[in-house]
Amino acid sequence: MTIFSGIHSSAIVEQGAKIGRNVVIGPWCYVGNEVEIGDDTVLESHVVVKGPTKIGKNNRIFQFSSIGEECQDKKYKGERTELIIGDNNIFRECVTIHRGTVQDSSITTIGSDNLFMAYVHIAHDCIVGDHNIFANNATIAGHVEVGDWAILGGFTGVHQFCKVGSHSFCGVGSVVVKDVPPYVMAAGQNATPFGLNSEGLKRRGFSKTAITEIKRAYRTVYRKGLTIDEAKQELQESAQAYPEVKAFIDFIADSPRGIIR
Repeated sequence: MTIFSGIHSSAIVEQGAKIGRNVVIGPWCYVGNEVEIGDDTVLESHVVVKGPTKIGKNNRIFQFSSIGEECQDKKYKGERTELIIGDNNIFRECVTIHRGTVQDSSITTIGSDNLFMAYVHIAHDCIVGDHNIFANNATIAGHVEVGDWAILGGFTGVHQFCKVGSHSFCGVGSVVVKDVPPYVMAAGQNATPFGLNSEGLKRRGFSKTAITEIKRAYRTVYRKGLTIDEAKQELQESAQAYPEVKAFIDFIADSPRGIIR
């Protein structure tokens, strides 16, 4: 529990930083120029935040995290790029998040209500949605996209430009080199599919009928030996009736790297 309030006397907050209401900046933190921190956010101690970075409301950032640093990309030559973070996120010890590059959109984006456990790394130009859990040491390389409600187990590594779909689950130590479709459980080095995250779907209120149709779509894509176009054709009626199936098929159809098999 935080035992101090306001800005600690040992913290350094540059003149250009914008600090919201009820923000706590703990001992030995550094907040750079062009950093904006929203209301009720807590920097516990020894946290470094560099800009341009915008942090939303009610975030909690634990010690030794580095937020908004220049990226680890040799193409980066000091161009002005950004990091944007939403609300209600938790960043545990030693999390690192880098700003974007001009070769992409120049922005790394983190949504809201995410939990990033210790030593998680989010590289440049990544897009992370809402309600995700990144367990200890999970790492995503540059240009990776993660949807909503996904779980990345400890020591999971995701190759650059890959996509991880919503409601998916990557087991501990997974090495993801192709896209993981929504709802799918993946594991291994390299990661392969191991069925659906059915328990997660139940917990999030998916209907029994929707889960049944998603299972049917999974079997059609993975177990019938069909091409993606053939699977889409077979599932057309279900996709029209169930947006959950449509999201599954649309993700697979729009996968430049290809999906895990």
